[in-house]
Amino acid sequence: MALRVSKWLNKKYPQNFIMRNPYAGAMIFMVICVFFVIIYKPLQVHRSRFFSYELTVAIYCSLVAIPLIGLVRILKLIKIFSNPGEWTILKEIIFIVTWLLGMGITVYFAGFLLETSGQRWNLPTFFNSLTSSFLIGIVPLLFFTIINYRYLFVTEIEKNFDTDNNSELPGKPEALIRIGSRLKKEVLEFYPSQFIYAESDGNYIVFYLNVENQIKNKVIRNSINNIEQQLSSIPFFYRTHRAFIINLKKVSSQKGNTLGFRLKLTGTDTEIPVSRQKAKDFDQILKLYH
Repeated sequence: MALRVSKWLNKKYPQNFIMRNPYAGAMIFMVICVFFVIIYKPLQVHRSRFFSYELTVAIYCSLVAIPLIGLVRILKLIKIFSNPGEWTILKEIIFIVTWLLGMGITVYFAGFLLETSGQRWNLPTFFNSLTSSFLIGIVPLLFFTIINYRYLFVTEIEKNFDTDNNSELPGKPEALIRIGSRLKKEVLEFYPSQFIYAESDGNYIVFYLNVENQIKNKVIRNSINNIEQQLSSIPFFYRTHRAFIINLKKVSSQKGNTLGFRLKLTGTDTEIPVSRQKAKDFDQILKLYH
């Protein structure tokens, strides 16, 4: 039983819309909360000492939105939450609980601005803020989760490729690639057959190259968009994700479904994500090189 539960919790799942789009997600979440609280008036929610009931609800939700957007941005910096292609049901549950806790804490402190502060500085009021936030916020949060539920029934596929057949033609000379940097004196040079993949890391791009049968990484200051433009003349270099550009000839295995694929490349253990938006086109393009 425990094994079945563990397997289900670690099943791949689309990343929550709020995690992918924190500003739009937080706005939609708060609008739903405002209408829900105004229409149904749950948990004896009452007006503040300064404003009408409707305005009180709107102000509370506005005050809550900003810290919650900050919370999402912090979560994105944590490694286990940073990759949308590795999102699971367990991560979805952790995100929901974390979001609701953040909402409850923010509601509690926002009350000091709208209520009589002397009546709020106590544990019952704090736990009441948490409880109210859980019961109100769970409705819009489950909306974002449920719309992705259908993807649990998408069949997972796995493919393996013989990369020995994808090497450059013998005797055919390769043109040297020169990658420019935002730093004028910095230039990176390599041959197409040496390139495995490039990954965005803040203001830098990390290139993974096969040089004399050793995997080496080279860092250059630039954006992934600019690098994509500089590599656009090479048809088998493909941007699979907002942070990755790969050599299609180096793909050794592919697994996933229409939610997005995960790739293994020759010589590396890193799983490279293919975003859901590019999954269909990628599957067709990959066939040209395998």
